[in-house]
Amino acid sequence: MVIRAVLTDCDGVLTDAGVYYGPDGEALKRFSIRDGMGFERLRDAGLVVGIVSGEASPSLIARAEKLGIDELHTAVTDKIGVVDSLCARHALRRDEVAYIGDDVNDVPVMRLVGLAGAPADALPAARAVADHVTTARGGHGAFREFAEHVLQELGWDHNRYERAEELT
Repeated sequence: MVIRAVLTDCDGVLTDAGVYYGPDGEALKRFSIRDGMGFERLRDAGLVVGIVSGEASPSLIARAEKLGIDELHTAVTDKIGVVDSLCARHALRRDEVAYIGDDVNDVPVMRLVGLAGAPADALPAARAVADHVTTARGGHGAFREFAEHVLQELGWDHNRYERAEELT
């Protein structure tokens, strides 16, 4: 298996699918700091990383900026189209993409990529098509766990940035 890009949905994967509203609309979403390190480790391994979300959340945009996410796609209604566009720009095949999602709108993408993941608390339809279901719930390190799974599949050591075979 060769994975060259890792993409994720936001709500339900990077967050616990909850949102706090104040009088002016969305106020807060909770993100896991551990997931941020997952993005960093994947980038350090040379992979393209991105977020593909149906929402255009100010909290998501701020989090993506903090993490230095280049491939941020918000208010997406056609996730397959975004994946295909990303593949074309980065000279990737669909089977070189890993994607983690939690809901029915993620299932079509999960079915076409090379490696599909779902958080432990994903809806049954997403878990059913996932190649890897994390033990962590969305917003509680699910993306980091999936990132580590991808790195392990690629031969990277969990505790270091180098490939495992380079450590011997």
